[in-house]
Amino acid sequence: MSNPLIIGYLTIVRKETHRIFRIWTQTILPSVVTQSLYFIIFGGLIGSRIGEVSGMSYAAFLVPGLVMMAAITNSFSNVASSFFGAKFQRSIEEILVSPMKPWVILAGYVTGGVVRGTVVGAAVFVVSALFTRVAVSHVFFLVFFLLITCIIFSLLGFLNALFARKFDDVGIVPTFLLTPLTYLGGVFYSLSYLPLFWRNVSYGNPIVYMIDGFRFGFSGVAATNVYVSALILVVVAVVLVGIALGLLKRGTGLKT
Repeated sequence: MSNPLIIGYLTIVRKETHRIFRIWTQTILPSVVTQSLYFIIFGGLIGSRIGEVSGMSYAAFLVPGLVMMAAITNSFSNVASSFFGAKFQRSIEEILVSPMKPWVILAGYVTGGVVRGTVVGAAVFVVSALFTRVAVSHVFFLVFFLLITCIIFSLLGFLNALFARKFDDVGIVPTFLLTPLTYLGGVFYSLSYLPLFWRNVSYGNPIVYMIDGFRFGFSGVAATNVYVSALILVVVAVVLVGIALGLLKRGTGLKT
């Protein structure tokens, strides 16, 4: 393996992966504990009063949404915090002057975000088995929507890190954008329960399609066309890659 581009890519991925598992009490455990509390409170206490949702128990209905919520948060925050940390410590300059191409740098950090998002999502799914029985109907859609979601939010985390000037800037997007969109994305409720007006408004939330497509992988039931949703998400990912590469090549947010 003498290709310097592959070596550079694997070096970034190894660094990111090592950081994720080295401080697992900060990167993995908090989300698992938080989602477990959601299962206990909503799935156990409240779910017994709600009954079935979309042909499944409320606890089983919660699983896809909580897995995706954990994956979204962790894939975004991993890239945003790691890349901004490299900017803040000025260690990113060593990468920029290396022979690595911009797409290698982007791919390395995005892969790190995808690793953390999928690992935390898988951990939440395993924990969910302690609370309810979940059947998987379509493995392909399950894997596809999880990966494309992690890729998109890893790219958004990268863009956030590029424009961030201080650590507070890294927390603005998750607090004021990601959290509201995620909670309003159908994690805790079915879109069919909403009045027509608010249901149509919800269709403007991209996270709705991610969670709905991922839930289709479990139950085989979706409120949207999963093929159209998949196509839209792929287009969004391609556009974000183009934007991130363009900004990285110009040195946006990296030159002082």
